[in-house]
Amino acid sequence: MNEEHLLRIQAITEAALLAAGKPLSLDQLRELFTEDERPARQVMEHVMVLLEDACDGRGFELRKVASGYRLQVRQEYAPWVGKLFEEKPQRYSRALLETLALIAYRQPITRGEIEDIRGVTVSSNIIRTLLEREWVRVVGHRDVPGRPAMYATTKQFLDYFNLTGLDQLPPLSEIRDLEEIGREIEKNMQAEIEFESPSKSDSDEQTLH
Repeated sequence: MNEEHLLRIQAITEAALLAAGKPLSLDQLRELFTEDERPARQVMEHVMVLLEDACDGRGFELRKVASGYRLQVRQEYAPWVGKLFEEKPQRYSRALLETLALIAYRQPITRGEIEDIRGVTVSSNIIRTLLEREWVRVVGHRDVPGRPAMYATTKQFLDYFNLTGLDQLPPLSEIRDLEEIGREIEKNMQAEIEFESPSKSDSDEQTLH
């Protein structure tokens, strides 16, 4: 495959990622091409390397997350990009971040188990928010009286926090408390999503600054 053909595939890939507004996997990108011109998976992997290199020195970067690849604003330009948005970025309460952290590190886990660890009742609004954001999902029910739902994180959780896998979370041994875990998770938010308009919120578990 000659250089001109590779550059064409790279340009099509870049255009698709800009238009998609969400991560695209290699297979999804390959499906953009007709069967007779569809690049092999190895070729697409090479194209992603070329595209990543082409982003050097620019205001955006190619980032691989759990669901695939996306083009996003570099974090260092967030203070300027954020001024384009009328809505202020959404911030989450300590209670929500602690609940999310426990699900991420102890999954699958029930609401009751979260309450036992935190020592306080988990608001139904917090669980609803996490489910609506598609950061967590019900993966089964504990085989105990009442059969409580067990929660685990999703690919959307990984995508939102700029992760490809749970192994990229900060090691639990290096973090002093659940609030710090929450701050570490929140720190991984990418600029593009950090500045999206907030969705409908519940005042008791979300705080807007």
